Amino acid sequence: MSIKTELKTLIIQALELEGISADDIKDDEPLFGDGLGLDSIDALELGMAIKRKYNITMGSNKEENKKYFYSIDTLSEYVKDKLNGN
Repeated sequence: MSIKTELKTLIIQALELEGISADDIKDDEPLFGDGLGLDSIDALELGMAIKRKYNITMGSNKEENKKYFYSIDTLSEYVKDKLNGN
C-alpha cells in the first residue's frame, strides 16, 4: 500500500468519515475548506493519528503545518521526509 493510500485510509478512519473511500480523496485536492472540507478540529485529530501510526510529531509552527496538511501530496511528502530522518 502506498503512503498516499495509507494516509487516505488513516484520514477516513481517524475522522470517521462515512460514505467516503480512499478513491474519493484526490491527491492534489485541498484537505481543508473547499476540498475535502476538514476543519481545525479534524487537523488536531489527524495530527494525533499520524503521531500514533508513524511516530511523527507535528511542529508548533501553524503556517508550516498548514502547508504540510494542504493535500495528500504535501502530507505524504512530509511523512516520507520525517520517516527518512529529514
